[in-house]
Amino acid sequence: MATATFSATVRTESGKGTARKLRAAGQIPGIIYGHGRDAQSLSLDSHTLHLLLSKISYTTTVIELDVGGTVARTLIRELQRHPVKRNILHVDFQELVAGELITVRIPLKFVGIPEGVRNGGGVLDETVRELHISVDPANIPNHIDIDVTSLQVGKSLHVRDVVVPEGVELLDDPAGTICVCMIPKEVVEPTVADEAADGAAPAEPELIRKAKADDEDEEEGTEEKK
Repeated sequence: MATATFSATVRTESGKGTARKLRAAGQIPGIIYGHGRDAQSLSLDSHTLHLLLSKISYTTTVIELDVGGTVARTLIRELQRHPVKRNILHVDFQELVAGELITVRIPLKFVGIPEGVRNGGGVLDETVRELHISVDPANIPNHIDIDVTSLQVGKSLHVRDVVVPEGVELLDDPAGTICVCMIPKEVVEPTVADEAADGAAPAEPELIRKAKADDEDEEEGTEEKK
């Protein structure tokens, strides 16, 4: 389980106007909520938050959030971003309670080279990159390993094939496909024969000699008039 620390200050004012003023001052509005506590508005330093997010996978990292000297174990549940600029507009923290199961998204790590890739000319298509699990906050894994070494061409792995650590429960459809080893599709350039078969008439060659003959006829007509 990965952990990190971060500090926030209590925010007493709320509303869109307050949020705009905070962002203009280099702050990001946030909130912390959880079992047995009232939601509390926060103010977060934008620069420090971006540094933290550049170093961690926030969906699987427990953040020890210091709010006015009181530390709470939390997970970032949502990062609200601007739809165009993609800058962070708001952050939601959920306080964790020991023994209380939570639902998180865990990234998959594909391990090994499939047999179908080594000896069959295939490629590995990673259909799913993360899975949803139910787990105690103290046992959140950083990732789940998926061994693809024995995967042959035309074969696939499903959620039911995933081996998870003790205390972790998979919540996705067991029949869902995680990855498949397949032969890559070849890109074939269309030929003249193919275009003709599709009903497209082939381009006619340019009649250069005919054009020359027409020019000579015009010149002869001019001489006769003289």
